[in-house]
Amino acid sequence: MTTPLQTALIVGATGVVGQACLRHFASLPGWRAIGVARRPILPPPGAEGLQLDLQDAGACAAALAGRDDITHVVYTAVYEKPGGLVGGWQDQDQMRINLQMLRNVVEPLDRPGGPLRHVTIMQGGKAYGVHIHPQIAVPARERWPRDDHANFYWLQEDFLRERQARSGDAWHFTIMRPRIVFGDAMGSHMNPIPAIGVYAWLRHEQGLPLAYPGGPARVNQAIDADLIAQACAWAAQSPNARNETFNVENGDVFVWQNVWPTVADALGMAVGEPEPQSLGATLAGQQRAWERIVDKYRLAAPRELAAFIGQGATYADFQMNHGKTGPLPPVIMSSVKIRQAGFAACIDTEDMFRKWFGQLQQRRLLPSAAQART
Repeated sequence: MTTPLQTALIVGATGVVGQACLRHFASLPGWRAIGVARRPILPPPGAEGLQLDLQDAGACAAALAGRDDITHVVYTAVYEKPGGLVGGWQDQDQMRINLQMLRNVVEPLDRPGGPLRHVTIMQGGKAYGVHIHPQIAVPARERWPRDDHANFYWLQEDFLRERQARSGDAWHFTIMRPRIVFGDAMGSHMNPIPAIGVYAWLRHEQGLPLAYPGGPARVNQAIDADLIAQACAWAAQSPNARNETFNVENGDVFVWQNVWPTVADALGMAVGEPEPQSLGATLAGQQRAWERIVDKYRLAAPRELAAFIGQGATYADFQMNHGKTGPLPPVIMSSVKIRQAGFAACIDTEDMFRKWFGQLQQRRLLPSAAQART
């Protein structure tokens, strides 16, 4: 007897997490994967694409209400106002839009007798107030009371809990709280990898070593986007993940200054003395310089710099502590709960950096390390 296929709807499939989830679910036996994005996407082998504006309730209802095949939703979409990444995290209108986007996906799928069985959504360190508190207790744990600040996380979570309870346990949900996410998505607002690569090659073309641009050191954690995808696939099937919240990270800690030599080596560059600066400001006026790099090395990367890095440079500033004074307290989230529940995959953070810069080089989105050393 053939086991029926399960179908995962990956919402936000062009983002750093969504892109990894779409690849991963498409590779799993017994699964179909459908990637949803506002702009056209080229899905990986084994996946389908669905172009959909999540802010358009009518369009979402028309596209999803009649589907009888979508068993799982992995919701990774996020609305960020252009030009104000960090400030937007406390913007009430931005919070409202993020809630409405999730509602527009879940409500058409959540119907009596429908096939929906599981929904996964993303939160993160901002659930513990890392973006507003000078420090948080270490390590942050999922069982703590909700941090008292306005956040679209709470709006989405409350909606999901209420909706799931009304379903009579027809479906379940899981909330993932990843730390700093790294991957290969282009144009992402919260992926520092392309922005760091562009910064490195601007330095290279000026004959300069790769200087660390950030602020004071801070003990932190990272999460590989592929590892999040694996965790989402586990949560989709595991009874231990039903209606639970999990921190998720690589399994180690890192300090930017300590991994910077690995970053430089992966890009084929020598490490220079630190030069504190805003990557957001430094890269803002480099469109022509980036075009020259694309042409000189015959890259497959977008000639439009913003299409390649999104707001990743601004996000890197935030994560590298630009403009802050030290010493800074560590930001550590416990991942004991998800490990005890059954998901124990991990990756060395230095290996992760080599992996993602290597991916961009293999896809000719950045010049190779060999070209840098020549």
